[in-house]
Amino acid sequence: MSKCCVKALVTGNVQGVGYRQATQKQALTAGVTGHARNLSDGRVEVLLCGEAAAVDAVTQWLWQGPANAQVSHVEVESVAWENHDAFATG
Repeated sequence: MSKCCVKALVTGNVQGVGYRQATQKQALTAGVTGHARNLSDGRVEVLLCGEAAAVDAVTQWLWQGPANAQVSHVEVESVAWENHDAFATG
């Protein structure tokens, strides 16, 4: 079991539709830590850290998002491992 972290920038109608909270729920269910936060340009930044398979599953879910979201693009990059105790929204 390998651990990894990825940073995703999610573009589309993803602010004001519960995207961060829904991402937190998906991450916690998968045992993934990190954060989801709004950016000033309308995107949401998501950091996901955990077992590679769980991180990949949540990363794939980012393309869907909650019912009211309209995701047009998800840019994902691997980043250095960060140890987080939880998944925060901010």
